[in-house]
Amino acid sequence: QRRSLAPSQLAKRKAGGEDEEEEEEDWQPPTGRKRQKAAAEAESGECYRSPFRKPLAPLTNRPHCLDSSQHEAFIRSILSKPFKVPIPNYKGPLGLRSLGVKRAGLRGPLHDPFEEGALVLYEPPVLSAHDQLKIDKDKAPVHVVVDPVLSRVLRPHQREGVKFLWDCVTSRRIPGSHGCIMADEMGLGKTLQCITLMWTLLRQSPDCKPEIEKAVVVSPSSLVRNWYNEVEKWLGGRIQPLAIDGGSKEEIDRKLAGFMSQHGRRVPSPILIISYETFRLHAEVLQKGTVGLVICDEGHRLKNSENQTYQALNSLNTPRRVLISGTPIQNDLLEYFSLVHFVNSGILGTAQEFKRHFEMPILKGRDADASEAERHKGEERLKELISIVNRCLIRRTSDILSKYLPVKIEQVVCCRLTPLQTELYKNFLKQAKPVEELKEGKISVSSLSSITSLKKLCNHPALIYDKCVEEEEGFIGALGLFPSGYSTKSVEPQLSGKMLVLDYILAVTKSTSNDKVVLVSNYTQTLDLFEKLCRSRRYLYVRLDGTMSIKKRAKIVERFNSPSSPEFIFMLSSKAGGCGLNLIGANRLVMFDPDWNPANDEQAMARVWRDGQKKMCYIYRLLSTGTIEEKIFQRQTHKKALSSCVVDEEQDVERHFSLGELKELFTLNETTTSDTHDKIKCRRCVNGHQVRPPPDGSDCTSDLSQWQHCADRRGLQDPVLRAAWDAAVTFAFHHHSHEEQRGIP
Repeated sequence: QRRSLAPSQLAKRKAGGEDEEEEEEDWQPPTGRKRQKAAAEAESGECYRSPFRKPLAPLTNRPHCLDSSQHEAFIRSILSKPFKVPIPNYKGPLGLRSLGVKRAGLRGPLHDPFEEGALVLYEPPVLSAHDQLKIDKDKAPVHVVVDPVLSRVLRPHQREGVKFLWDCVTSRRIPGSHGCIMADEMGLGKTLQCITLMWTLLRQSPDCKPEIEKAVVVSPSSLVRNWYNEVEKWLGGRIQPLAIDGGSKEEIDRKLAGFMSQHGRRVPSPILIISYETFRLHAEVLQKGTVGLVICDEGHRLKNSENQTYQALNSLNTPRRVLISGTPIQNDLLEYFSLVHFVNSGILGTAQEFKRHFEMPILKGRDADASEAERHKGEERLKELISIVNRCLIRRTSDILSKYLPVKIEQVVCCRLTPLQTELYKNFLKQAKPVEELKEGKISVSSLSSITSLKKLCNHPALIYDKCVEEEEGFIGALGLFPSGYSTKSVEPQLSGKMLVLDYILAVTKSTSNDKVVLVSNYTQTLDLFEKLCRSRRYLYVRLDGTMSIKKRAKIVERFNSPSSPEFIFMLSSKAGGCGLNLIGANRLVMFDPDWNPANDEQAMARVWRDGQKKMCYIYRLLSTGTIEEKIFQRQTHKKALSSCVVDEEQDVERHFSLGELKELFTLNETTTSDTHDKIKCRRCVNGHQVRPPPDGSDCTSDLSQWQHCADRRGLQDPVLRAAWDAAVTFAFHHHSHEEQRGIP
């Protein structure tokens, strides 16, 4: 019987007391034919060996030692073997960019151009079957399709705007020119359209590669953080922009140098967001390299081609330039030329050629005293200018917002002066010598100072109280006109017509609704008066002016817009924060004093009627009746009429004010309810009451045709203003946004 020779079995048998040696002697393994044959060969001393069998090498336990040179050579031979792409049957190139990314094949667009709702910016030409055989597959153009993440949220007018921008910066609209002006009115989503343009250019082109490597956004300092937030909001972390809104000179230079040194297909931070001031101070660093695209937000800052900011931006090495401005024409056509020349140099010739060929004929033709020949020539040159500029300028008005935003009621409210203001005003006009200089056609520093003094007097006598105390020119003996015991430590609304109306507006709004109010002024001294009024009435408020840091501005705006915020009033300096801020937390805005530049007022008044607004908006523009403020408003009308002709292409704007009439600044009309209404020769009103249609049966087309109603107290539809009428209001123009579309009677 055969037994196992396994060590475990042997141990068992040994433990059982069996004699291992005896077992081994007694047991004999069975023998077969092969074993018998092998035994026979062993006895005879002969052993058969196959001729195909190689002799075995002797085994040793000692390792084979190599000298150091042999070892190093062996390691180098291992490491020098080329890397093989771990993809079966891979036949693509072994370059770093495409390593292991794609197989050889036809090029294709980044996004599906045939998906429902796809926004296709470029479509390759359709080729015949014969041409398809001849074309080089590696050079065939592909579709350029906007990322669906963005195209899903773009409104129809924004999709049109993105297509226009892309055509311009890729020189498909004007061969050889790569710039354009995005001149949409405020609130139409210019920022989103430009973000879409940047993202598309950074990721794709018809050549199946990025069109640009880097882009620079230059904006007012208060909007740097807003741009950063907007990029994060719409692209959701797909890109990491670099926003510079503060720091030491060395730190900013280091960041800018790092940005400019980035190159390649995937730049870590391809978008730089920087303020105009910081760009001007550090322009040398940015001018050392090339930038694919530059976007200038609130681009009307570049209206003067002689200032340092314009020259610094113009020297930036980039052909693609986009200028964003809701108000491209602010004061004159030469400023308009500077903007167009910045984005597309030479399209309108030189500044001298533009002035001779366009500006002078157009302005002469628009003057109220122009001859028929001058008017005809001016219209021809205007049409020529529009045809040239329209190739690189896109302009949509806020009428489009009527589909998405609630109604906006804009009202120009004429407020009578108080007896104290009237006496101070007349006293100043009798004493001030600059009045005579201005009437003679001379404008001196003292004349400009007189204008400022009168504007402050219209706001509140407290603003010129110190001048009365010091008996400056124009205010000699004026201190005796103030009430006895008067002090500037507390505000007295009853001493100012506009402040009295404002006090009524705030009180009625606070007591009858949960609306919030934005108060805007050109003077920080007026904001100080607002603060005193709010403290006396116990209104919660926040204030934004030039003294506030950029980072803090973004925080207070975000807090005010929150529905749970307790603040009732947002005080805003039009110089510091009138552009670009989104204050949709409020739906009422009071423009307390007018600016000579209509664009500043338009920008400030557009803060509340924007995307995201849910309530009906009320805009109050307060003017002191018969004073210099109405003259300023009339001058604004003249400039806006010029802008509407060139930018909005409105041909029915009448000529109402001659340039000579605009010199009548230092007059006070105490008998009128509205000097502006008298000047426009309104055909809608009889004895101060509006008649619709005009009594002569003609259409009312004028510089103020935007104001759909001229009203006394009975014609007002705003209950807040109706309550304030008896306080100091004499007249009002009011306008419903898109009244005809909304069906408002």
